[in-house]
Amino acid sequence: MDSVLVTGGAGYIGSHTCKCLAKAGFLPITYDNLSTGHEYAVKWGPFIRGDLSDAARLNSAIAEFKPKAVLHFAASAIVFESVQDPAKYYENNVGSAIHLLNAMRQNGIKDLIFSSTCATYGIPQSIPIIETHPQDPINPYGRSKLMIEQMIRDYSHSYGLRSINLRYFNVAGADPDLEIGENHDPETHLIPSILHAVLGIQPEAIVYGTDFESKDGSAIRDYIHVQDLAEAHVLALKYLLTEQKSDVINLGTTNGFSVFEIIESIEKYTGKKVPIKLEKRRPGDPSILVADRQKAEKVLGWTPKLSDLATIIDTAWKWQQLLHENVPLLKSAIKKIDSSC
Repeated sequence: MDSVLVTGGAGYIGSHTCKCLAKAGFLPITYDNLSTGHEYAVKWGPFIRGDLSDAARLNSAIAEFKPKAVLHFAASAIVFESVQDPAKYYENNVGSAIHLLNAMRQNGIKDLIFSSTCATYGIPQSIPIIETHPQDPINPYGRSKLMIEQMIRDYSHSYGLRSINLRYFNVAGADPDLEIGENHDPETHLIPSILHAVLGIQPEAIVYGTDFESKDGSAIRDYIHVQDLAEAHVLALKYLLTEQKSDVINLGTTNGFSVFEIIESIEKYTGKKVPIKLEKRRPGDPSILVADRQKAEKVLGWTPKLSDLATIIDTAWKWQQLLHENVPLLKSAIKKIDSSC
């Protein structure tokens, strides 16, 4: 069984990918500092608590498990926060990537799957967005990810690194088996925030901006189910290990929904009115981001299976209900983990 190092494997996307990796016959080694991830989400392989800036810890983990490849998820990923605190994003994202790339180079690991983002494109010049679309990010989060993509290209040219950069659109939903799901504090993603408002966990869902260039004035995004996204990572890893060719691939559905359309769909699903609060649009938010997924289909043989809006909302709702019912248990587990540091 080939082991693979998964940085940020205790997080939302990383943990779902670890489950898919294990099903595909890989042994995922989670390396995570638990700044936003959860140890209870590490279920399919060994867990090493560590920071990417800790070279000794990272090299020790690599020496112990000898991973065949690396999947890099560890990063700060809130757009509006990056506008408020860009230093955090350049340090956490770019700085950590440098440490990881150097550790890979020192230990002879040549293959990398990188968690990138559609935020590297900036304001779209055409929709749907293809991989050759100009990259001109409008927020520090997108710029930090673009810098890492550029670093990877330089390491590839000089040191023989092979990589697939996967540019995500909006990830949503939860594991259909309800073993893991989205659990951020604070929760900033749209769908779980709306569900929190329905469940009474927060007083209302906030709609940031009603003056976007859309039919109802709210921002339009391409929502992809987290399991579809995770399975794309496994396909990308298999392709990279077999073909040994670097590439850049969008992961989205080519379907866009506005914020108000999401709210309406959740109201129909739950039968409950969503309390909302209207705010001004946040800096760094484009009006529309929708993927062209043809390359993912052609290169990886990937098509989304669970990314219809009904399935996304259904799995997210069931997970949030389960999570809300077990909040005291989870808080206790998290407190125990924190106190053991």
